[in-house]
Amino acid sequence: VQLVESGGGLVQPGGSLRLSCAASGFTFSSYAMSWYRQAPGKERELVATITRLAGRTYYADSVKGRFTISRENAKRTVYLQMNSLKPEDTAVYYCNSGSGGIFNWGQGTQVTVSA
Repeated sequence: VQLVESGGGLVQPGGSLRLSCAASGFTFSSYAMSWYRQAPGKERELVATITRLAGRTYYADSVKGRFTISRENAKRTVYLQMNSLKPEDTAVYYCNSGSGGIFNWGQGTQVTVSA
């Protein structure tokens, strides 16, 4: 199993980023997928989840209305569109399966929101 996150960077408050996660080594379309994040000194937290066929999504209250999770099963890729970014969104972002993540974690992608 391999999960490769990309798309992070430095952005000003109010800006946008689109994260991507390319998955391999498992039947991607059989799993709900989630984005998680871990800020310095904090535990990893769930940000958003999308069901296997993209029929339903879930968002943490802190990102609801600003972030959108999507997936393309044919490309084995899950995305996170992040708008209206805030400094408190600064973290390393990871993708993994739903239910807390059952696969080995990738390297993540750093998102820094700062003026």
